[in-house]
Amino acid sequence: MEFLVDPWQFDVMQRAFLVTAVASVVGAILSCWLVLIGWSLMGDAVSHAVLPGVVLAYVLGAPFAVGAFAFGCLAVWLIGTVRSTSKVKEDAAIGVVFTTLFALGLVLISITPSQVDFNHILFGNVLGVTDTDLWQVVMIGVLTSFVLLLKNRDLTLYAFDPDHAHALGISPRKLQILLLTLLALTVVVALQAVGVILAVAMVIIPGATAFLLTNRMERMLVVAPLLAAVCAVAGLYYSYYGDVSPGGAVVLSQGVLFFAVYLVAPRGVIVRVWTSRRGRTGVSPA
Repeated sequence: MEFLVDPWQFDVMQRAFLVTAVASVVGAILSCWLVLIGWSLMGDAVSHAVLPGVVLAYVLGAPFAVGAFAFGCLAVWLIGTVRSTSKVKEDAAIGVVFTTLFALGLVLISITPSQVDFNHILFGNVLGVTDTDLWQVVMIGVLTSFVLLLKNRDLTLYAFDPDHAHALGISPRKLQILLLTLLALTVVVALQAVGVILAVAMVIIPGATAFLLTNRMERMLVVAPLLAAVCAVAGLYYSYYGDVSPGGAVVLSQGVLFFAVYLVAPRGVIVRVWTSRRGRTGVSPA
């Protein structure tokens, strides 16, 4: 019991648990649709492209979340513009835009005189979360989750069959814009927990893990946030007792869980190989 209770004695750890849990759950819910649509690379792009917005927000004295959200939306717009007005394919457009904006952020960091350690933006600073940061994360997280769950059916139909959605009078373009906007908001939430570089993990790994466990969307929306919350708690405990990076420990927990599921889940590699071998020898898997 002492092992479980000890970290909760400190206010800084209590805030860290809450912020990381909120960021993990919100990212996990969104990741279900990103994985199904095939937008994992888009999540990577937005998470890295917010860096110059964070730096400029500091220079202007504005909240970091405002700058991050603005540049997340800018990245999405630039990717769409390059893709629709040139022969460049989507993956190439994403690569060009997010690497350019991320490089701009690194340049701005190098020329901005500051007492702020911008490494916290890159790698997260969940142990330095203030009460203001906490409420900001909770409010954005609740808003994002509410909209995602409210538009659950429309987004799911768009993910599986956008043509059918259009035939029913649902605008795929509007749903695409909504999903990308919510992606930018989710990245803003994840910044406090794991930073710019690892934020992409929170919007990809939980959905990918849940996808290996079930092929039903309603189950994915339960399994993904549940697993993400467990990894958030496990990662912070490992960080506390192992004296390692909290953001890195949380994402590492998600990655380890993914590969465990990848290997031993009912739809995992080991089961499929075993079933295939049993089939070749003429023995029924049952």
